[in-house]
Amino acid sequence: MLNEAVDPTLDDAREAGGEALRERIAAELLAARERTAGLTALEDHDLTAQHSPLMSPLVWDLAHIGNQEELWLLRNIGGRDPMHPEIDPLYDAFEHPRAERPKLPLLPPAEARAYAHEVRGRALDLLAATPLDGPSPLLRDGFAFGMIVQHEQQHDETMLITHQLRRGPVALTAPEPPDTRTGPLPSEVLVPAGPFTMGTDTEPWALDNERPAHRVELAAYHLDTTPVTNGAYQRFIADGGYDDPRWWTAAGWEHRQQAGLTAPLFWRREGGEWLRRRFGVTEPVPADEPVLHVSWYEADAYARWAGRRLPTEAEWEKAARFDPATGRSRRYPWGDQDPTAELANLGQRHLRPAPAGSYPAGQSPYGVRQLMGDVWEWTASDFRPYPGFRAWPYEEYSEVFFGPEYKVLRGGCFAAAPVASRGTFRNWDYPIRRQIFSGFRTARDAEQG
Repeated sequence: MLNEAVDPTLDDAREAGGEALRERIAAELLAARERTAGLTALEDHDLTAQHSPLMSPLVWDLAHIGNQEELWLLRNIGGRDPMHPEIDPLYDAFEHPRAERPKLPLLPPAEARAYAHEVRGRALDLLAATPLDGPSPLLRDGFAFGMIVQHEQQHDETMLITHQLRRGPVALTAPEPPDTRTGPLPSEVLVPAGPFTMGTDTEPWALDNERPAHRVELAAYHLDTTPVTNGAYQRFIADGGYDDPRWWTAAGWEHRQQAGLTAPLFWRREGGEWLRRRFGVTEPVPADEPVLHVSWYEADAYARWAGRRLPTEAEWEKAARFDPATGRSRRYPWGDQDPTAELANLGQRHLRPAPAGSYPAGQSPYGVRQLMGDVWEWTASDFRPYPGFRAWPYEEYSEVFFGPEYKVLRGGCFAAAPVASRGTFRNWDYPIRRQIFSGFRTARDAEQG
């Protein structure tokens, strides 16, 4: 399903104010709902089944999207009475772990669709009647509406992960990503030492963990020009990387043994060839595509085997945002304009990463490619608050996850929507997670020669 950036840009809409901003928000809401509809266009048994204990039934995600929209827009902003207060506990993500959700008395598919549809109609009516320039921080620049758009698109990505995990007939198709490679590239680039501004104070729909903007000083380092490819990762496997504890942290080695890890998730060896399952299709693993479905532990082990390391979150963001010519941090690697099909592989436009080295128009000033889209990139960093962090608009969004249990991923992936992808956006997950669309690139200190 195509999920393009919506014109006009958010900054243009903000500057125009009033109706332009409303039209932008309405377009984003409708685009998200179109994607949700496509991901839930399945038989009822596929919607109510739990395809993996790691994921919710798709019908839970569908009603949860509607419930959060009702809570934040209709009740919080609009002051409306709850439509179905009895279902609130069923769709509270903190109250019920994913593995338990199939046992709950969830709304059946037809009722879940009707509920989400009714909420959306009322939310659009509310948008038309609500000032977006008042004193409330939730309404300023349409933040509450933007938060709901991002929430739905993030659940769409989660539902796409469920589609990858499900067994059965192929349900999703998309065109292949374009091969826009321009010839040989250097294996790495040098990012010189110096300060840059990390995070944001100005991005209107940035979430609390992206704030505030703050100065970070970094030593010089080298960073891979592209994400690590399947072909490179196969060399790690062939060299016994999964069998040598030298390359693994103690926790990583313990998990590798307990989980029996021998290759990325969905890979299998058959007749001397590596195959993978991708959205119901079994195919040879393409050597030139960024590796996908690896955990942080696997990414870290590969980096050690290669004599390198994972970049820190700050190193990733400087490479993606800092423009040495102007000394400012930009919204994206290519500048401040919203993502397009020529700049990055985002929004479920395709159902796989593009070949490593693609999207030259989207490279950073340092020449680093595919920092946005294609694969989420594991970093070395724990998920921590920035200096001066303030939880907003609710503690549960970020604050309860801060700590060493979670590692940060950056850059979005082919499944991440443009509205929820920017140079400051932070994703996080447990270091064991592999069902997510995760890959990585490596780094090294400049003084290593």
